[in-house]
Parts: sequence; structure tokens; C-alpha cells
Amino acid sequence: MNTATTGTTTMSLNEGLFSRRNGFDWLFAALVVGGGLFAFQRYAAFMDVYEKGILLAAIPALVALGWFWRPLRVLMLVVAGAALLAISSYQIDGQGQLARAESVFWLKYFLSSQSAILWMSVLFFMSTAFYWLGMASRGEGGALSLIGSRLAWVAVGMALTGTMVRWYESYLVGADVGHIPVSNLYEVFVLFSWITALFYLYFEEHYNTRALGAFVLMVVSAAVGFLLWYTVAREAQEIQPLVPALKSWWMKLHVPANFIGYGTFALSAMVAFAYLIKKQATETSWTRLAPLGALGLVLCFEPIVFRTTAGQASTGFWMVYFGVSMLAVGGILYGRKHIASKLPPLELLDDLMYKAIAVGFAFFTIATVLGALWAAEAWGGYWSWDPKETWALIVWLNYAAWLHMRMMKGLRGTVSAWWALVGLVVTTFAFLGVNMFLSGLHSYGEL
Repeated sequence: MNTATTGTTTMSLNEGLFSRRNGFDWLFAALVVGGGLFAFQRYAAFMDVYEKGILLAAIPALVALGWFWRPLRVLMLVVAGAALLAISSYQIDGQGQLARAESVFWLKYFLSSQSAILWMSVLFFMSTAFYWLGMASRGEGGALSLIGSRLAWVAVGMALTGTMVRWYESYLVGADVGHIPVSNLYEVFVLFSWITALFYLYFEEHYNTRALGAFVLMVVSAAVGFLLWYTVAREAQEIQPLVPALKSWWMKLHVPANFIGYGTFALSAMVAFAYLIKKQATETSWTRLAPLGALGLVLCFEPIVFRTTAGQASTGFWMVYFGVSMLAVGGILYGRKHIASKLPPLELLDDLMYKAIAVGFAFFTIATVLGALWAAEAWGGYWSWDPKETWALIVWLNYAAWLHMRMMKGLRGTVSAWWALVGLVVTTFAFLGVNMFLSGLHSYGEL
């Protein structure tokens, strides 16, 4: 009886795994496997054994992701097609020439890395605006929010296309310059933007609500605002050679894992902000609401800092940014009753906040371990209490304590939301503040 039961269960699990696959699923899997094996056959000579392992492991991982969340299949195929079109457009008689980015129409205006990333920036701003128009409308606002969601998807696609093309462009600059584009603030801000948006889009579908897009896309737009300033003020879009410490295959694993953590922590903080708005929707005392408004301004602290560090030329940019931040936070507090009526139930917000932090904590833990292994290879020690490492530990301990209190003590509600929101301040300092104000082994990432 037990054997029969076990056999039936096994058969049922196996049928469940494959019976839900349709023709597009298998076509997608075949394309991923074929593309991965082609890349391995063509570029294996330029890889060490670890990089070969990463490439081969990425093949089943991408197939599994596409099967787990089917919209990713379309995204991956569109990005692959756009990136391959861009790469082929750089070729002249088999020789890649970076100058083609100024002479080929779709490269110049759409598919070169800088053009694609600029489109990403515009589309994220537009997505944020449409989400808020949907939130502010007197009716359901479903059509406006749907436009915001679709624009976010296109923005993610442009970000990934720009990233893939930039990777290729770095090799056109020089064979010794080529690297995966996750090595400086410009590149990781692009990474942060699309990771945060993509995780939000997953939760949007999972919970069947677009009401949180207005909040989550605000932090993405804030990152894009910084990215645009950084591009103008520092010409950060220029591809530069890697410093010796970054010439390691560990970077391909450590940095993406780290920014999955940063992105989901930011997402959880904006959900926490929405939770507090809904919780205090009927609050009439501005004295009690003042801390929420003050923290909202702190979360957009860049204008105050960069006004004094960026020089006179970009002061106007940050003053406009600061003004928009004040209007946004003030408008949210003023219209909190209407906004609260559009938000999902508190229980759903609490659950989403928990899941985002749990995912972020898992990846941030992996990134911390990988960083220690990388440090041992680069500097001869797993841990050196460098400012970046110390603040990474503070971030890890903060969310470890949050999860412990939730699982062991049943932490819920307002306290957990405030904790998650303050956690974004801690995370932002670990991400940016250390680069700006402290020096150490990671000083190659300073502004």
C-alpha cells in the first residue's frame, strides 16, 4: 500500500511538472539550451573553468525561471533578439566597430547601450506617472495602472538590452577592457532599477494588484534620477577598464546577488510606506504624521547631499529633484484617505513585505558569503572590517533581526512596517553613503 501510494505520488508529481508545459515552453527551453551551447562552443576558449561552470549552470536556471514565471519567457526572447540585432549592427565585414553607434539608425536612437538606458529612464518615469494617475483617479483607474505596468515591462526590457549591448561594447573598446557591466555605480544603478521593477512586477501578478506600483516605482525613479545626474556630472556612461581587484569571476556572482537583496529591501520599504499610509489614513493629527513625512524626505536625501558635493553646475538639478520629492511626499500625506482606499488590505501588504525581505535576505546572505570568498582571493583574508563590509554586516543583522522577530515573536503591523522603512535608510547608506563618506578597500567605488 505504501509502495503504491509512493508510486502514485511520484507519478503525480512528475505529471504535474511536465503536463503543464505547452509548446511555447518547450520551444523556449530549446532556444535557451541552443543559445547557451552555442555561446559555450564559441567563447569557451576565453573562459576559465569557473566561468564555464557559470555559463552551463545558467542554462537550466533560465529555463526554470521561464517555466516558473511565464512572462519571463517573452522578456528573455525579446531582449535576446534586440541585443543580437544591436551586436550584429556593430559588425562590418566581421569586425566590430564602436563608431557604428552613431551611424546606424536603430543603434543611435534605440539599441546602443546608452540609448537603451536612456529609454529605460524615460519609461520608468512615465510608468511611475501612470501608476500615480491610476491611483489619483476617482474611478478604478485600472486602464491607467495597466499602462504603467506595461511601461515598466518595456523599461525592464530596455534596461536588460542596454546591459547586454554594453557588455559587448566593452570588448569593442578593447579586449582587455571587456567585462560584465556590474562594476561601477552607473552600471549597478541600472541593475538596481530593473531588478527592483522586475520583482515588483512578479508580486503585482502574484497578488493580482497594481495599486503598489505607484509606491515601488517611486524608488526606481529616484534611482533613475541619480543615474541621470551621475551620467551628466561624471560622464559615467563611458566604459572604463576594471581595476585589478574587480578582475575576477566572483564579480559575476557577488554583485547580482547583492543587488537582488538591495532591490527587494527597497521594494519592502515602499510596501511598508504604503502600509503606514493605509494604517494612518484616518489620522487627523499632523503631529503624529510628521515623522512619516520626515522619513519620506530622508529617503530622498540625495538632493541635500549632492547639492554640496556635485558643484554649482548641477545644483539646479538637485533643487528640482528636492522640490519634486517634497511635492510627492506632501501630496501622498494630503491625499492619504483616497490613496488608502485604493490600496490592498493590510494583511496582503504585510505578507508582501515579509516575502520581499525573506527573498532579499536569502540573496544578501549568499552575496555576503561570496564577497568573503572573493576578498580571500583578492586581499588574502575573508573579513577585514572594511567600512563597506561593516555596513553590509549591519544591513544583514538588521534584516536578520526583523525576520527573527517575525518568526519567533510574531512581529506584525506598524512596528514591522516602520522597521522595514528605516531599514531602507540603513541599506541606502551601505549602498551609497559608504562610497561617499568613507574610504577603505572598496574605495574604487567612490563617487
